[in-house]
Amino acid sequence: MTGPPEFLILTAADCRAVLARNHLGRLAFFNGETVDIEPIGYALKGHWLYARSAWGAKIESLARRPFVALEVDEVDGPFDWRSVVVYGTIYELPLDGSDLERRGRRRAVSAIKAAMRGSFTGHDPVPERQIVYGLHIDKLAGRMARRESRGRGPRRERVRIRKAPARPLTRETF
Repeated sequence: MTGPPEFLILTAADCRAVLARNHLGRLAFFNGETVDIEPIGYALKGHWLYARSAWGAKIESLARRPFVALEVDEVDGPFDWRSVVVYGTIYELPLDGSDLERRGRRRAVSAIKAAMRGSFTGHDPVPERQIVYGLHIDKLAGRMARRESRGRGPRRERVRIRKAPARPLTRETF
């Protein structure tokens, strides 16, 4: 029989490792007065996550309010998972932008091509996604759950997440 699960905080290095192993996350952004969440493919390079999209409501919303969060999860079971949240600002990297924006776009396209085969080629599965943007990583936060210590897996800070005392939800809670 295994013991109760542990809930731990990931180090910054562990957060980056989760981001590097994956290429799909959920982007949370403001859309008018609400928050939308959409899955996006991304590529990690340095302090940036790069992505691309076709024109639509998401791009219009990001142009007005570029502050976002992106969550990436690795789930092996109900009490065996890692979750990372990136907080940052989205910057469009246009073809006809400044020298700095064009250099950023080349770096982004290179990272996206490496992470997602066929991108920006004649075999591109989504050729309409020509708007390239970068998410600058301003802050990282990560947590994990595990059932037992196996002596392997991600390094983590020696911080246990303490459970708040359980109390029933009432109207006053909100």
